[in-house]
Amino acid sequence: MKSWWDDASRGSRRTGGGEAASDEAGLAGDSHKNGGPHRHGEKTHADLELHPHGRRSSGSPTVGIVGAGPVGTALGVAISRAGWPVTAVSSRDADRRERFRSLVPGVRTFIEPEAILDEVEVAILAVPDDAIAAVAAPMRLYGGQALVHTSGLLGSEVLEPGLGAGSHAGAFHPLVSFTSDVERSVAGLKGATIALEGDEVIMGLLADLAEAIGGVPVRLPKGAKAAYHAAAVLASGGLAALLDAIVTLGAAAGLDEGGSLAIYGRLIEQTLANARAIGVGAALTGPIARGDAGTLEAHLEVLGRMAPGVLDLYLAAARRELLIVEERGSLSPEQLGRIRAVLAKVV
Repeated sequence: MKSWWDDASRGSRRTGGGEAASDEAGLAGDSHKNGGPHRHGEKTHADLELHPHGRRSSGSPTVGIVGAGPVGTALGVAISRAGWPVTAVSSRDADRRERFRSLVPGVRTFIEPEAILDEVEVAILAVPDDAIAAVAAPMRLYGGQALVHTSGLLGSEVLEPGLGAGSHAGAFHPLVSFTSDVERSVAGLKGATIALEGDEVIMGLLADLAEAIGGVPVRLPKGAKAAYHAAAVLASGGLAALLDAIVTLGAAAGLDEGGSLAIYGRLIEQTLANARAIGVGAALTGPIARGDAGTLEAHLEVLGRMAPGVLDLYLAAARRELLIVEERGSLSPEQLGRIRAVLAKVV
């Protein structure tokens, strides 16, 4: 993505507040000297002179991470291993800063987020959703720099307060369950969907970054993030809730958790394989798909008696199944009526 650096990096930095704190002795006193356009590697910048530690030795832009928790640390490691220079990290947690430094060679550590802007060309905010706006607001980017967050819910517009003339905003959300196990999280990026949204100018760059760390970039239109994220929650947390309900019912049948997951996990895998092969609607099986109102009634009775905490989830799924069956037109009006009558009995 040389074009966005060449064409869009000519601008001036907005004036910001005081100097941010550094975690490295003497760094807080480094001065920033403005000058005319100059080159770092293959790309041109205006009014931006990176500190020597931030200079690139390749054509990839320098990257900084704000937030050294599970997401920020895994991304920092993955991006560095992919050959993109990760030159700075910001975190107010000293232990997290030191852990990040031990995992990403040559990185400079800072306490305040704004401090990384003299070191990097792309700043990635890997902080909780509720903190993104507050962290971004005082950052005051140079022209040609990009500010990117990792939220699955929020759009890039939340970053606008921190932008300057000629700077850019984007969202980069890996559909991965990040944990404190860094290696497991990094491995999870391979083949993972990475949702992109933001300025047209940096979409190519973010797609390149996604592919560099092994992900599959998918661009989302403006305004689609909330629906995308809700679906992701159903696929992760929703599935965990479903598995918990299955384990609860398995216990009523005399199975321990491992036994339930072994037995029903295979059925889940078969259903997913069928949905991929023939579509979700055609993959639906079970009593509602067959119009078997008697079996549905028996299920609801035993759930109310032996696992009442699972009843609402079963009913919600049953009503969704009924919509699928109605859409595919596989049951007669009489069969559909009997299913509706059984579901209506449960208050």
